[in-house]
Amino acid sequence: MSTSLRRFLITRILLTIPMVLILVTMIFFVMRVLPGDPIRSQLGPRVSEEQADALRERLGLNRPLYIQYFDFLWDMVTFNFGNALTQGERPIKDELGERLPATIELTIPAISLTALIGIFSGAFAAKNRKKPIDYIIRLISIAIYSIPIFFMGLIFQILFSVRIPIFPLAGRMDTLMLTNFRSITNFYVLDAILTQNWPALWSAIMHLAMPSITLGLALSGVFVRLTRVNMIEMLQSDFITAGRARGIPENKLTYRHALRNTFIPILTMLGLQFAILLAGAVLTETTFSWPGVGRYLVERIQLRDYTAVQATVGVFALFVALISLLMDVLYAFIDPRIRY
Repeated sequence: MSTSLRRFLITRILLTIPMVLILVTMIFFVMRVLPGDPIRSQLGPRVSEEQADALRERLGLNRPLYIQYFDFLWDMVTFNFGNALTQGERPIKDELGERLPATIELTIPAISLTALIGIFSGAFAAKNRKKPIDYIIRLISIAIYSIPIFFMGLIFQILFSVRIPIFPLAGRMDTLMLTNFRSITNFYVLDAILTQNWPALWSAIMHLAMPSITLGLALSGVFVRLTRVNMIEMLQSDFITAGRARGIPENKLTYRHALRNTFIPILTMLGLQFAILLAGAVLTETTFSWPGVGRYLVERIQLRDYTAVQATVGVFALFVALISLLMDVLYAFIDPRIRY
């Protein structure tokens, strides 16, 4: 590893720490400013003041705010998130261990489909600029991007689950299949492969297909526009003109040379979108009853569950930081000028 790349990576890692700290600090204090009492959400509005105070003392919510804050930071460092104030004070680590794999399992195929459709459609539109196919691709991308995700999901459910029953309506796997399914990692597709449970694998893939397609299509529109704009500029650059003069095939110039040199802004957007999806595709998870982190976070916010919300947002912050760091490393390899 070169000295410039090592210096670049160390700088980015050091900048990541205050970013995560600021985010988790904000959510810690914001949750305590919001109206509502998590103790009464758990015990009910008719609970006596003595019972509420006893539970508040047991959970440490009666301690000074700065002590709660430093305890929270220590829990984040040690990955010991404590227990949720609701759901019978179940360990948050167990809750996230069940929900986070579901969101990741939904996010990976969705962002892959987004990149596949958006990047290559945008490159094809740029190659055929001002031709009918260019206008068609641009109109379709605008139309898809303007449709709300939940509405697109409902349309797909009506078409492909009710009218033409190809895909399951909701959930991660058939209910009857789950009774005999052995989960190892909570990634249902991976667990089905590891246990060689092929009917369960097919069920998991079929349940995953429609929400992944919905998310992938909904996000692909912005990548079509982004890729097309950058590709048009790149196809007019001097080195592409020189390549044409040397007789290099147009497809090779477009998809190998020009497309590669437009990857930095595309990777930036991919990283941001992937981080957003990991933070919870709430509308998609709600529409398809997908038991992911997005729905979990919304439920815990409604119940004013301080510990669960803090831990979930903290995990999101770590994911965003890691993805941002990964994108920066990829930039440095694609374009060495970024290291300096």
